[in-house]
Amino acid sequence: MFSRDVNRAGIVPLALTLALTLPLASGAWAGDEPFPDWLVRWEPIPQNPLFRGAGGDSWDARIRERGWILREEDGSYKLWYTGYNVERSPSRFLGLATSSDGRSWVRHPGGPLSAPTWVEDMCVLRHDGRYLMFAEGRDDVAHLLTSEDGLRWQERGPLDVRLADGRPIPPGPYGTPTVLRKDGLWHLLYERGDRGVWLATSADLKVWTNVQDDPVLALGPEPYDSTAVAMNQVIERDGVYYGIYHANAHRPWRDWTTCVARSTDLVHWEKYPGNPIVRNNSSSGIFVDEPGGPVLYTMHPEVRRYRHPGTGDESDHR
Repeated sequence: MFSRDVNRAGIVPLALTLALTLPLASGAWAGDEPFPDWLVRWEPIPQNPLFRGAGGDSWDARIRERGWILREEDGSYKLWYTGYNVERSPSRFLGLATSSDGRSWVRHPGGPLSAPTWVEDMCVLRHDGRYLMFAEGRDDVAHLLTSEDGLRWQERGPLDVRLADGRPIPPGPYGTPTVLRKDGLWHLLYERGDRGVWLATSADLKVWTNVQDDPVLALGPEPYDSTAVAMNQVIERDGVYYGIYHANAHRPWRDWTTCVARSTDLVHWEKYPGNPIVRNNSSSGIFVDEPGGPVLYTMHPEVRRYRHPGTGDESDHR
């Protein structure tokens, strides 16, 4: 995805976003308004931040960009994240933390996971009994990794993205992958330099072809996302897609925000008039479905959890 340090003084662009269809919790998604209350109204829990860089001489002294949380069938949580320590290495490494409740997290022992290549800004989903990870590699080039257990990952190579006429997209970064499988077809949302979000599709995860060569989510026209946009997740409900994206109003980039948009076809997007939904330099947001309803996390520059003021587990208030 984009490269950004902890202070967000600047970033090297790119984004692809992996779209995830969340199961519906009873009553959590009620309402027919274009931007339902559960989608746009959030408050941070007092325990924040829940997870951050380990500091010191650790390989993951800092974390950054989009991590990914999956809630497993047994109710446990996995958090994949990018760790780095510029005093030790310029590389970005893949880490894992686990949790029983989505609030208290424990790092996987033994250092970074066995991913063979540079990994950051990842999106993870389960398909046919294995994990698929769409992530940025070195120079913000999106690539695919697969795993049977979420610990040992195999590199499957960079994503082959083509223009609508079949020619390769122009050279340069393409990142922040978000992927959705719908009616047997894979849909990929990605960004180039955070200057817009493009949509490509694939039948086999090997070749991705742009639906159109113009971005489906563009900069502006409001100031809050006038210099950067990149999709982080797409969820679907009753034929409507809700996208959560990060945005910036400044250049050099600083003070990232979390925003939402909606679409009925993944091509035409309407931005929420009340954006941003989260400020305070908290970005790279994703939703995680829980028994009480969806919960929002932001991942950069540390992991924070948010609850809807009218729902959620009371432990979020402790």
